[in-house]
Amino acid sequence: MFARISTYKTSPDTLRNAPADDIITKVLQLPGCRGIYYLNGKETDKALSITLWDTEEAMVATRQDATKIRQETSEADNTQIVSVEEFEVTANSLNN
Repeated sequence: MFARISTYKTSPDTLRNAPADDIITKVLQLPGCRGIYYLNGKETDKALSITLWDTEEAMVATRQDATKIRQETSEADNTQIVSVEEFEVTANSLNN
């Protein structure tokens, strides 16, 4: 599994809610996407989005579409894209 992590700079007038359902749906419909997380810093001017991918090839193939969605979301939420990084997930575990 692979992950793309985007870091955003927020401001006092940034929307602090989860992204709109249509944005989440767009991301989840990208081929090979396994999931998405959005994180807002409670006391910082930072937010993150984490998308998970079946394969590195799927993650790479969606870069252009993901960039477009990221830019649209950033404009709508009044955030600035600081960085976008890609990683291999070497371990994962969630408690139920």
